[in-house]
Amino acid sequence: MIMAEPELPVLLVDEVGGIFGVLEAHLPLLKKHFHLLTMKELLENKACLSAKVEAIYVWWCRPVVDRELLKTLPNLKVVATSGVGVDHLDLKLIAGFGVRIANAPWGVRTCTADIGVALLLAAARRLMEGCQVATSPHTEYFPCNIIGDDVTGATLGIIGMGSIGYQTALRARAFEMKILYHNRNRRKEDEELAVSACYCAKIEDLLQHSDFVMLVVNLTPQTYKLIGKRELELMKPTATLINISRGSVVDQDALVEALQSSVIKGAALDVTDPEPLPRDHPLLKLRNVIITPHLGSRTHKTTRMITEEAIDNILAALRGLPMPSEVFPD
Repeated sequence: MIMAEPELPVLLVDEVGGIFGVLEAHLPLLKKHFHLLTMKELLENKACLSAKVEAIYVWWCRPVVDRELLKTLPNLKVVATSGVGVDHLDLKLIAGFGVRIANAPWGVRTCTADIGVALLLAAARRLMEGCQVATSPHTEYFPCNIIGDDVTGATLGIIGMGSIGYQTALRARAFEMKILYHNRNRRKEDEELAVSACYCAKIEDLLQHSDFVMLVVNLTPQTYKLIGKRELELMKPTATLINISRGSVVDQDALVEALQSSVIKGAALDVTDPEPLPRDHPLLKLRNVIITPHLGSRTHKTTRMITEEAIDNILAALRGLPMPSEVFPD
């Protein structure tokens, strides 16, 4: 007698491929463990398909997991999101439906630290301006007045010394930078010594002494607009603000004012609020700003690691086991 193969659990995704869908390169990996169902397919046949969905994979904040969707899926057991941030999920709402939540923090550590250092270097050495001059059809000679700042020996202040912040500090040590950091919890002494980092119990001390301030915190009610007018005015007028966390960690109106009035020298942002900014936003018109489209974790290796981590979490949840990266509402 030939035994039928067990039916794969149904995993809901926003779409496959396209601008917002899960990457086509990851489909063999996902299809090995799950039957994939897109939001379009679900909406076209709710009556037959809603009860089959056991898991949701949120790729780049999609699909939106709201009350309406949760009420539609009576057998949903887990929501797994790509990346470390969970500010796009209503954790209490999801948990209130008896659904477990997981993120994917491990794969993003090194590549997000890389983008932070890349933005620091680009801002310090005015690479964007230099590229525009070098490639402009109107350039007849290279001007000598594009003068940048030294990174070697400068002071880097890291706000948020979690796994990404620590990876950033490791990279900064290669440039012989002096490292200050502010964190909810102080790192162990041997970890501080490994990167020659000095702990600042008060964020004010870090802001006043740093040539570059890098934001590497999760977005929470406590970090919302953590950097505002007061904090910007504490920074050196020669300092650069770098944000690789979430756009809402910075009061963008205050940042525009600080940049326009030379309260600080510049900013380099991989994140904004919203994303993308409206095309007439003043940040897009300033020469002393670099903005990239949330590239932090977007490498071939990292995106695959994120998907692998999500699969591990989902399978653990469906089997009633501890998830490697479970997130709780509190």
